[in-house]
Amino acid sequence: MADRFLEGRVAVITGAGKGIGRAIALALAGAGAKLVLSDLTAAQVEETRKLAADAGAQCEAFGCDVREESQVRSLAEQVMQRFGGAHILVNNAGTAIRKKIHEFSLAEWRTVMETNLTGPFLMCRYFVPHMKGHGYGRIINLTSIMAHVSSDGRGIYSASKHGLLGLTRALALELADDGSPRSRSVPASSRRISPRRCVPTRRRALRCLRKRRSGATASPKKLRHWLFISVPTPRPTSPAAIC
Repeated sequence: MADRFLEGRVAVITGAGKGIGRAIALALAGAGAKLVLSDLTAAQVEETRKLAADAGAQCEAFGCDVREESQVRSLAEQVMQRFGGAHILVNNAGTAIRKKIHEFSLAEWRTVMETNLTGPFLMCRYFVPHMKGHGYGRIINLTSIMAHVSSDGRGIYSASKHGLLGLTRALALELADDGSPRSRSVPASSRRISPRRCVPTRRRALRCLRKRRSGATASPKKLRHWLFISVPTPRPTSPAAIC
């Protein structure tokens, strides 16, 4: 890795308190980025903040419920005040409720949709205007193989991730002539595909699904791999999924 190739860049990461969000934060910290770490409460992301600080990153922790417009607006305002801008936005916050579609209550539907789809929309709504004009920008939306296929009990989660993939593609097209930022979706695995293969074949999608059922997950090493092919690319890119 070209060591600290993100020196001076500001990265905003939602759902940074644990798991994939924490792995992304630490990878970006190692590359020299300044970090804005958010989760439902600042306390939930404090451990990640300490780990990133130990790695030498300048970082701050914020509490933000991405479903609430007022909280997202406040986060954007604080980031602009403290960091002067943002260059990388990672929409990682998400949730899942495993039930058959007809068993969902409206409240449960709203919980999944507002976290997985409304949240990324609001983050883009309030951060993208501040990301323009820097000559560099990256938006990474964490989707899932469930953006391409579904399974029993995952219908509503799958619908939310289908929506997020569509939002990502539309955003990429809208920003294509702006110079920055670039928008991509990432289902947290390691192989880059061309724009023509954004929607995998049914056979390929089912193969990925079987791997998930067998317990195969993306390792921190794989996360760093797709993160670093997503983030530093200097040339204009077409909207693409990485899977």
